[in-house]
Amino acid sequence: MPRITSLQQRLRASLRALAGIDDALIAAVPAPPPTPAPVPLVLDRNLAASYLHGDGIEIGALHHPLPTPPTARVRYVDRMSVTDLRIHYPELNNVDLVEVDIIDDGEKLLTIDVDSQDFVIANHFLEHCQDPIATIKNLFRVLKVGGILYVAIPDKRYTFDRDRELTSLDHLIRDHTEGPAWSKRHHFEEWTRLVNKVEDESEAQQQIEHLIAIDYSIHYHNWTQIELLELLVALRHHFRLPFDVELTLRHGIEYIIVLRKNAE
Repeated sequence: MPRITSLQQRLRASLRALAGIDDALIAAVPAPPPTPAPVPLVLDRNLAASYLHGDGIEIGALHHPLPTPPTARVRYVDRMSVTDLRIHYPELNNVDLVEVDIIDDGEKLLTIDVDSQDFVIANHFLEHCQDPIATIKNLFRVLKVGGILYVAIPDKRYTFDRDRELTSLDHLIRDHTEGPAWSKRHHFEEWTRLVNKVEDESEAQQQIEHLIAIDYSIHYHNWTQIELLELLVALRHHFRLPFDVELTLRHGIEYIIVLRKNAE
């Protein structure tokens, strides 16, 4: 798969113009506040009621499952049982977690039949995936034709990722074509130093090794609206994934994307 071409560069410029982004002014604009005002759940409920019906799955819901309508029958997928999740994430010990119905790697979904789901919900999940392009391919693999992929992804500018480098399309393509091992340690180093703010080098190295050893689910990647739009274009035109874009919407600190699977 080629790196970004001149056509993609022109597309990027067009998307930035459409989004009202002026590169010459970015340095002069103050960074957005780290935590915008909370957004009511009514929008989540209305969107779910519009798009989610039948039988589907939600991946990695933990303590924030998407509110769904009575017409949606949801099974919850995670890589561990609730008991193991509480051990792995002790910071979640004081919150209620959804009961895990299917233990599976959400990036692969090897236990889910092809063309079997009316919808897949993957909220605040793709940033945790080492190979987001392969993950999205697998999410579409288990969807029926006409099925819905409902995704919410945090905008790095409003989260603890705000000091980290943006994930480029080139980076995602390389993770997909070469495998993500080449970039894995760098992501943990960024996480330790720029998210956890560990300044002492010895302590940083210890934390990096520990997080890698336990396979802690960090944000491997981070984006703003424009990089996600670029990814959608690449998925559709370069990777030939058959979908229509039903909705893209900025919603508080996150960006919601709703895609409908088409026939090949």
